[in-house]
Amino acid sequence: MKRELDIVIISDVHLGTYGCHAEALLNYLKSIKPSTLIINGDFVDIWQFRKSYFPKDHMQVINRILQLANKGTTVYYLTGNHDEILRRYSNFSTGNIHLRDSLELQCKGESYWIFHGDVFDLSLKYSPWIAKLGGKSYDYLIVLNRVINDFRQWMGWSRFSFAQKIKSKVKEAIKFVNDFEETALKLAAERGHDYVVCGHIHQAQMRKMQIGDREINYLNSGDWVESLTALEYHRGEWSIFEYQEQDLEKTSRKTKGKQGFDFDELLLEAERVA
Repeated sequence: MKRELDIVIISDVHLGTYGCHAEALLNYLKSIKPSTLIINGDFVDIWQFRKSYFPKDHMQVINRILQLANKGTTVYYLTGNHDEILRRYSNFSTGNIHLRDSLELQCKGESYWIFHGDVFDLSLKYSPWIAKLGGKSYDYLIVLNRVINDFRQWMGWSRFSFAQKIKSKVKEAIKFVNDFEETALKLAAERGHDYVVCGHIHQAQMRKMQIGDREINYLNSGDWVESLTALEYHRGEWSIFEYQEQDLEKTSRKTKGKQGFDFDELLLEAERVA
């Protein structure tokens, strides 16, 4: 039985990279029936895209979203820094699929401002090549992390995330996350919104801040590389969904072999489900 949800928000899937948990995401998408699905940036990692690596389960995630749209789900694809090339096509719509840079919604009398969040990252503005180099290093770290986690699973130990551990210990990383969230909250207040929803920093979060006489809500959907999380809205309540350890163990966590990406196959599949 699929769970019926009003809104689901995912971000930072990074299809086309070794770190992407595409099979886990596919399992999640098959388990839900959302009225609205919002993909908040960095869905396909165009920075690191290579035709030699795009496994079958990565394509199946795309196909599943096309199927959801065909069955009535409204899909918003909001652009991020890793898929920023799509920003030249913003405001494009076809059927139930809408490409945007940001999204403003009204829900239950409250105003939402939804965007990826890379506009707050000064490293992308002033040192984009360093940011891209860091992205590749991060992908290699995730691959190493997977190998170690395979060993930890064999030993009966729990998963361990190097990247999350580093973020939780390094003062500069903690400050960046706090500054990111507070900047988003303050800008949302200035624009008259009740909620601001971001991705980008790979940390799922729900928090509030009192700004003047208003309470502003900050939400972050996390990612499908480290934390495997999504935001879910149902019956007037927001919650963070986290793909559980026992669910993850049912999926293959080993790096797939190189597989070519067949664009013609994707187009045929898109036509089939449309």
